Amino acid sequence: MTLEDRGPGPDAIYREELLAGRFTIQTCADCGLASFPPRVFCKHCGSAALTRAEASGEGTVYSTSVVRNRPDKGGDHNVSLVDLAEGARMLTRVEGAAPTDVPIGARVKARIVTGEVPHVVFDLVKE
Repeated sequence: MTLEDRGPGPDAIYREELLAGRFTIQTCADCGLASFPPRVFCKHCGSAALTRAEASGEGTVYSTSVVRNRPDKGGDHNVSLVDLAEGARMLTRVEGAAPTDVPIGARVKARIVTGEVPHVVFDLVKE
C-alpha cells in the first residue's frame, strides 16, 4: 500500500469540511476525549479510533496575546487559545474587539473564513 492509497490525511479532511461549511472536531471512540488540531492518533490515549463530528462552535477564551505588526503588514492582531465546548483547546483569533481588548473568560462563537486557506475564527458573544 502506498501513501496515495491511504486517502487524505486528517488535516486535508478537516480543510475539506471547512470548505463545505462544517467545523468539525475529532473525538476518540476509546477514551471519549476531543482533540484539536486534527491527527491520526488520539493525543490522550494513542488510539486510532478517532471519529469526526460537527462542533457546536461555542467556546471560552483561555488566553490571548497581541501580535504587533506595522499597518502596511495588516496591523496588530490577537492570537488566542479557545477552550471549545467539546473539550479541545484551539489556537485561533478572536474578532469583534481590539487586539488588546479580548477578555480572558469571554464566551465566543466560531465562524469559518473561506479564502486561499479556510480557517476558523471566533467572534465575541454579546452578553
